[in-house]
Amino acid sequence: MPITEMLSRNARMYPDETALIEREPATGGRREITWQEFECLSNQFANALLACGVGKGDKVVLLMMNCLEWLPVYFGILKTGALAVPLNFRFTAEEIRKCIGVAEAKALVYGPEFRERIDEISEQIRRVEKLVFVGENCPGKAESYDELLRQYPADAPAVTFFDYDMAAIYFTSGTTGNPKPILLTHDNLVSACITENRHHLQTHQDNFVCIPPLYHTGAKMHWFGNLIVGSKAVILRGVKPQWILETISEERATIVWLLVPWAQDILDAIESGEVDLKNYHLEQWRLMHIGAQPVPPSLIKRWKKYFPDQMYDTNYGLSESTGPGCVHLGIENIHKVGAIGLPGFNWEAMIVDDNGCPVSKGKVGELIVRGPGVMKGYYKNPEATGDILKDGWLYTGDMAQQDEDGFIYLVDRKKDVVISGGENIFPVEIEDFLQAHDDIKDVAVIGMPDNRLGEIPVAVVEVKSGRELSQAMVIEFCMELPRYKRPRMVIFDKIPRNPTGKIEKPKLREKYCGKREVLNLEI
Repeated sequence: MPITEMLSRNARMYPDETALIEREPATGGRREITWQEFECLSNQFANALLACGVGKGDKVVLLMMNCLEWLPVYFGILKTGALAVPLNFRFTAEEIRKCIGVAEAKALVYGPEFRERIDEISEQIRRVEKLVFVGENCPGKAESYDELLRQYPADAPAVTFFDYDMAAIYFTSGTTGNPKPILLTHDNLVSACITENRHHLQTHQDNFVCIPPLYHTGAKMHWFGNLIVGSKAVILRGVKPQWILETISEERATIVWLLVPWAQDILDAIESGEVDLKNYHLEQWRLMHIGAQPVPPSLIKRWKKYFPDQMYDTNYGLSESTGPGCVHLGIENIHKVGAIGLPGFNWEAMIVDDNGCPVSKGKVGELIVRGPGVMKGYYKNPEATGDILKDGWLYTGDMAQQDEDGFIYLVDRKKDVVISGGENIFPVEIEDFLQAHDDIKDVAVIGMPDNRLGEIPVAVVEVKSGRELSQAMVIEFCMELPRYKRPRMVIFDKIPRNPTGKIEKPKLREKYCGKREVLNLEI
């Protein structure tokens, strides 16, 4: 069935139960809607779009910060048979213009945070037939979302579409190049619901705290595990440790998906005395899971010190696989922390060489996956699609290896491997090692051009607040690493991460490669 039917079913089965809660700790604001209200809002918006000429196969760009309106807008778009096109809230005006053009958008729904950016490109996106503004003080060129809802009925729109129909276009994060448009079907979205629920065993009694941006497949597809059983979720607008813990405590949340930096911030706040766990009701919090990036084992060791009875999982995925779940650790496999895990429910995985042939266990190769979440392809880009989809397999671009038990360990992005003096150096291995240092908050390792060795590994280190760390101290700590893996430079700086937690290494390479004013430490 199309994913929209899950919403309609929840509205029939649990009409008066809470579906979504929005919390904005900075202002103390809290709003909520029931499943029936969720369904009615989506139907009203769908009917408004249909009346404006949006129909099956059209594309509607969604450019909003996380808020209570986000998911009703998203499902309203889907209910018209059109494709929802969520955009990264960090995109510049020019990037927004390009994505709107690539998607051939017929309508644009945007929030107040993007008013200036849309004004900047308004003359260049005149082909967009309908602008809808979600917020107060609607600009003259757009129509007010609230006003549109008041004009149209909450009856389900009379639109027929099927599981195999296109449902959405998601743009890649752009951490390894220009964002590419990914085509996902209703089948893909439904498969994410099933996989997520199978992995984390959500029931109707669960409550999921959603913190990462909803435009990304990660956060929304984790919430899909709740959607399939009609359980509530909290949209939290803020990432301070106190806000996260207050929300879990006051909303009686049971599942939280964190990014590595947020988990580190919570631990740092506990260890500094900034927060006292005794002040929160956390006994119902049954699962913390992390995805979107490699997870340092040292982080989970610290986490279990304070939350010994809590289940933990890590999830691996990419937008091209409809988000997380094609590989996952599994709550029963905490003894394998450090691995991304085994093939997810309904998924297959292999590690292959440059010729697409499987490598033996322990050998490094490219991770490829196959399953129901594999995208239809890149929108109107058959060449790029052919590079990544081969015989049904999705080539992830991630280098990995398997242990003797079949567990998969992520080694690094293929494009991030540092080749120094003919040796392949995998930055993630060095980053995991450095993350164990008590004074290091975050770290990224990049390759810097070198006349003699081709490249040298460079560690960009972000120091914890109130701590002091020198280059010599970092180098001394790294003496346990094999000689060729030790960083040749140490740079102290903040680590740039995108909204889903991935390190933006192109930014670091652009900033530092070629700049040699930093001390070159000969080891």
